[in-house]
Amino acid sequence: MNEPMLSGWFAADGSHRFPLRVYYEDTDAGGIVYHANYLRFAERARSEMLTLLGFRQTEMAKSVTTESGVVTGVSFAVRRATIDFTAPAKLEDTLEVDTRIADIRGASFAVAQTIRRDGRTLVRADLQLVTINPAGRAVRLPEAVRAAMDALHRRQLSHPDTTTTAQTRD
Repeated sequence: MNEPMLSGWFAADGSHRFPLRVYYEDTDAGGIVYHANYLRFAERARSEMLTLLGFRQTEMAKSVTTESGVVTGVSFAVRRATIDFTAPAKLEDTLEVDTRIADIRGASFAVAQTIRRDGRTLVRADLQLVTINPAGRAVRLPEAVRAAMDALHRRQLSHPDTTTTAQTRD
């Protein structure tokens, strides 16, 4: 039996797909997923998308001092999140998080994420993430990360079923 990889996979349309199961710890007393946990699901999916693109966040965040005294290392922080809850997920549901790159800028990028159960949309989340250095200041996306995201975004935009219409910006 072929089970999905732990990090999910990239679909033919370029979107990242991440499967997950709803556990007891994800729910309230009524067995319904607690609203804040959808942000956790979305975070896991974004992290796994980066992993599949070849970037481990622990490695990216490591601080290294260059010869000129500049400290490198970056991480991502959510700057803005808009979430639309359509229907609840429940205990033991199997969900899939679909992640698409919506926009890429100098120091930030945006993603559109959809959480589904059996093809039915439960939650839509639009998030803007900013690249920060160890001091917490915004810095440009590392070129390798930007190039990988840009290639993925172009693939998503070129697919006929793509619903994301944002353009990549420099």
